Amino acid sequence: MEKICTQCQSGFEVTQEDLDFLGKVSPIFNEKKYNIPAPTLCVDCRHQRRQIWRNERVLYKRKCSATGKPIISVYSEDKPFPVYENEYWYSDKWDPMSYGRDFDFSKTFLEQFKELMHAVPQLSRSAVSNDNSDYVNQAGWCRNCYLIFEADHDENCLYSSYIYDSKFCMDMTMASKCQLCYESIDCENCYNLKFSQNCKNSSDSWFLKNCIGCKNCYGCVNLRNKEYFFLNEKLDKESYEKKTEAFKKMSVKSLKKAHESFLTIAKKYPQKYFEGHQNEDVSGNYISNCKNCSDCYDINNSWDCKHVTNSRFMKNCQDITVFGSLEGAELCYECHETGAGTKTVIFSDQIWTGCYNISYSKLCMKNSHDLFGCIGLKHKSYCILNKQYSEKEYNELVPKIIAHMEKDQEFGEFFPKELAPYSYNETVAQDYYPLSKEDAINKGYTWRDPDKRDYLPQTYVVPEYIDEIKPDITAQILACETCKKNYKITEEELNFYKKQLLPIPNDCHDCRHKNRFNLRTQRHLYKRNCQKCNIEIQTTFKEDSDAIVYCEKCYSEVTE
Repeated sequence: MEKICTQCQSGFEVTQEDLDFLGKVSPIFNEKKYNIPAPTLCVDCRHQRRQIWRNERVLYKRKCSATGKPIISVYSEDKPFPVYENEYWYSDKWDPMSYGRDFDFSKTFLEQFKELMHAVPQLSRSAVSNDNSDYVNQAGWCRNCYLIFEADHDENCLYSSYIYDSKFCMDMTMASKCQLCYESIDCENCYNLKFSQNCKNSSDSWFLKNCIGCKNCYGCVNLRNKEYFFLNEKLDKESYEKKTEAFKKMSVKSLKKAHESFLTIAKKYPQKYFEGHQNEDVSGNYISNCKNCSDCYDINNSWDCKHVTNSRFMKNCQDITVFGSLEGAELCYECHETGAGTKTVIFSDQIWTGCYNISYSKLCMKNSHDLFGCIGLKHKSYCILNKQYSEKEYNELVPKIIAHMEKDQEFGEFFPKELAPYSYNETVAQDYYPLSKEDAINKGYTWRDPDKRDYLPQTYVVPEYIDEIKPDITAQILACETCKKNYKITEEELNFYKKQLLPIPNDCHDCRHKNRFNLRTQRHLYKRNCQKCNIEIQTTFKEDSDAIVYCEKCYSEVTE
């Protein structure tokens, strides 16, 4: 079935497999199935629509709406709904059922859901069981961490995203089981690695790309189990140490120049068309231990999925943005952040921990089931708009609501942008689908202007070399060379730079994140040919990119 996206007007295909899946997840009431219609938006526009419900990195100081206590939150003070600190939100000091209301058939469902959203208190941020880690989000079981996002089981890590089981790392994107690593991307089980990408089991090295099992290497690409290599050339230990001595202490300018030089050198080497291992019948990128997963990105241990991102242990799911967890999710569709044992969740946001049969709901958890249009419920069932019903009443009323939604063309779509609790530039949509303020507003999104107080001129002159930096730098206000926003150097950060002999960066952590993000390929698949054997491949590298792209077989022949 060929369709035209109602948002961007591009053509897209809905396959018979897609329609069969929609049949599987369509809700059933009183033995009658209420079929979910084919999507009206293309895949990209559906991704974007879910992503505007995800603020990972923008934190605010505000007051808890219940206690008045100062808190850190993903919601600014001017949001139209109350926000509770996490401990209070999870407590029994308030009852989300007290906000329950009858369904009004003179209004649309989305009107009523918006009214409920503005009434029910929201969780200040997603953070659980952290120690001395107030400035984190989407994070759990972290200790002594600062400004890390989508993370768990980390210690002493700073300014990183999608980092897991790591210690003493800074400025990392997509990292697991790393220690003492800096400014690296997609690295696993690495130690003392700097400015590297797509590396595993490597240590004590600078500027590596696509390397496995390497140590004491500098400026190398596509190496396997090597030591004392400099720009892919084998040296003896003495020659290597002499060659790299000058790089042990660099100014920020010379370090940037060295990194840019390495990125240019790396382009001369073949890239593998796809990053992943132990898969069967998959497409996308950064996929491992998966089977029958199509157009998926950054997922593992999943099967029979399509258009799923940043998730693990997913089964029979489509159009999911983030989560899964060890308990996974099954038969879920068009959701942001669902997992930890969820099943049959559709068109919902933040549904966790054992929930099932959930539709058009937000922030519900702890084995809740059979909810429609609910917010903030725990251990509840057969509720509509936070009002309790009997099982019989629920099964009779929900079909009437679905028919009402179908009349208003609401059923079968995720929540629209008009309901999103964030401005466009607060969300990850700005990473994947960047817009200017003017474009965002013209497209119907809201936009949050920066606080002018965060853009003061820098008066402090930062010395070029780290051994010239004095402790008083932690009291200074610096200004980012790229975006001009102010930032500060923390004491823990300064200690890291001094131990690693690294210069003070002249960009803020947001711009550093953006630079790393842009070094990853985007989440789009293109048909092109292997540049060695000419076999057709599906890859995230565009046809006109300057990368040399090889298929799996040809790439394996050039790794050393």
